[in-house]
Amino acid sequence: MNVLAHGVGSRSDLPIPAFYAYAGAIAALVVSFLALGLLWADSRFRGEAAGRVLPWKAPSLRWVGAVALLFTAGWLLAPDDGNAAPYLVYVLFWVGLVPASLLFGPVWRSLNPFRLLPDRPRLPLKVGYWPAALGLFAFTWMELVSPEPAARSTLAILLVVYGAAQTVGVLVYGHAWLERGDPFEVYSTLIGHLAVLGRRSDGSVVLRSPLNGLDAIAPAPGLVAAVCVLLGSTGYDGFSNAPAWVDALQTGPLGRTGLGTLGLLAAILLVGLLYAACLGLAGVIGGRKGLAGAFAHSLVPIAIGYLIAHYFSLFAIEGQRAVILGFRLPLVVNTEVVSAGTIATVQVLAIIAGHVLGVVAAHDRSVRLLPYGRAVAGQIPLFLLMVCYTIGGLTLLFAT
Repeated sequence: MNVLAHGVGSRSDLPIPAFYAYAGAIAALVVSFLALGLLWADSRFRGEAAGRVLPWKAPSLRWVGAVALLFTAGWLLAPDDGNAAPYLVYVLFWVGLVPASLLFGPVWRSLNPFRLLPDRPRLPLKVGYWPAALGLFAFTWMELVSPEPAARSTLAILLVVYGAAQTVGVLVYGHAWLERGDPFEVYSTLIGHLAVLGRRSDGSVVLRSPLNGLDAIAPAPGLVAAVCVLLGSTGYDGFSNAPAWVDALQTGPLGRTGLGTLGLLAAILLVGLLYAACLGLAGVIGGRKGLAGAFAHSLVPIAIGYLIAHYFSLFAIEGQRAVILGFRLPLVVNTEVVSAGTIATVQVLAIIAGHVLGVVAAHDRSVRLLPYGRAVAGQIPLFLLMVCYTIGGLTLLFAT
C-alpha cells in the first residue's frame, strides 16, 4: 500500500501552462507589493484585539479526540486486511487538519485529549516552539523518510511516543506545554490563525479578518523553526518525486533512509537560511536588528498554500479510502471526484494566494516596526524571498 503517493497523475501534465502560472504569480506579487507601498502607509491590523466577540465559547470535544486516538490504536491491532490506520493518520488527521483549522480555527486544541489532564505551572518562555518544531520534524521524517511509514510498528511507535511526550509535558508544565510542545496542536493553531473564527488567549471566540488573526501570532523562540519545518518538509515531499532523486535514493551509498534524512534536513535548512539572510538584510536597510521572529507570521500563509497545493488531490481521493476502510463501507474510491483542471487550479491559486497574504502581512508589520521612509525599502529583501519561494513552489509543482 503506497499511502504516501500524493496526488493523482503527473504534475507536469496538469492543464495549466507553466508560463502562465509563473507569470500570474510574479505579477500578483509585484502588483500587491507596489500597491501596498503606495496605499498602505500605516499598520492596520490589531492582532489579538481585533474581532467581534461572539456570545459563546468554543466547545470542548476532548473526549472525541480521546475516542479517535483509541479508534486508531484499535486499527493497529486489527487484522491486516483493509488496515485503515495509515489513512486515518496521514490523510484524515494530518491533511484533514488543514481545511478543518482554516474553517473552524484551532480544532485540535478543542479535541486534544491531553487537555483532560490537570493543569500545572506554566512553561518557561525561553522554551518557546522548539519542542513542537522537533515534533513536526520527527513526524514528517517518519512520513517521508522512514523505511516503512505505513507499517503497523511505525504507527504504533508514533502513537506511543506522542502520547508519552504529551503526558509527561502536561504533568510537568501544564497545558501551556500543549500550546508550544504538542506538534499537532501547534500545527492546527498556526493554520487556525487564518480562520474567520478566532480564539483569544482568554478563550473567547471572535469573528475577525484572517489577516488580523495572522497578526495575532506572537513572536517566540522556535516559531521560525516550526514554520520552516512545515515549508521545508512540504518542499522536500514534492522534490522527492523527481526521477533523479528517486534514482539517487535507490542507488546512493547512504541508502534511502540516510540520503532521505539529509535531503529533508537540507530542504528545511535552505528555507531557514534564505529567510534569515533576507531578514538580516531587511534589518540593515530598516535600521533595526532581530527582525526574524517578528516576521515569522508572514511565512504561515505560504506554508498553508504549499500544504493545500501539495495535498489537495490526496485528501480528495485517499480521504474517501480512509472513510471506507475506517467504517467498513461497501463502497469504492471515486478517483474522478475532482478533475485534473480543478486540481491544477487549486494548486496554483493556493501557492499564489499564500504568497500574496504573506506580502500583506509582512508589509503591515514593516510599517509598524521600521522607521518611516525605510519601511518599504526594508521590505525589498522580504519581497525577493517571497518571489524565490513562489518560483520554487511552482517549479516543484510542474517539474515532478
